[in-house]
Amino acid sequence: MNLSTALNPKPGRGCFITLEGIEGAGKSTHIAPLSALLSSLGIAVVTTREPGGSPIAERIRTLLLDSANTGMDETAELLLMFAARAEHLAKRIRPALESGAWVLCDRFTDATYAYQGGGRGLNPERIAVLETLVQGDLRPDLTLLFDLEPALGLARARGRGAADRFESETLCFFEAVRAVYLERAHASPERYRLIDGAAPLSAVAEQACQALLALVESRRYETAGASGDGAAV
Repeated sequence: MNLSTALNPKPGRGCFITLEGIEGAGKSTHIAPLSALLSSLGIAVVTTREPGGSPIAERIRTLLLDSANTGMDETAELLLMFAARAEHLAKRIRPALESGAWVLCDRFTDATYAYQGGGRGLNPERIAVLETLVQGDLRPDLTLLFDLEPALGLARARGRGAADRFESETLCFFEAVRAVYLERAHASPERYRLIDGAAPLSAVAEQACQALLALVESRRYETAGASGDGAAV
């Protein structure tokens, strides 16, 4: 049985994969090749991003990233993140998953825990309440965490051009963001795969592809078992 035969997605739901990491970690660079990998296996795939991903959510993204909005209240920022997420889920993520497509998303709620919880110092319990309100029981099936030292990530990000409102934050801010990301990864190893973002580009790509292929293989066995084929080989 080949992968593309075994991997007609489960009726009713595709897989939800998120890519996380601080600025400059490489997640945005690798989302297109990962999408191409899934497509090559015959899997319908949708790529998207947060904040943003749908028309209204993209307008909220503009507010959040605008460097002119440096005085934004921290709670307002948190609520805007979840307002964008609610639109994104309703208009793009949930419809794609329900159609059986796999969704690759550049950042999701882990970023809120890391940036608004770690970076801004907001109580994670407040974030959890909004997470449940907006998402219900929807959580990613797999999260690829592209990890590297914040100083290197900021140097990469700021070398791309004018910094947005988040890229303009201090090194201490991003150290706190990274710490929360790593805490969450260590607490949920079944969902996270840690990618060494400081490695050469080809090595980063290899790590990310292998992590994604492991999920593909896992879904292959689940699908084969549900169809009564027994152990898939």
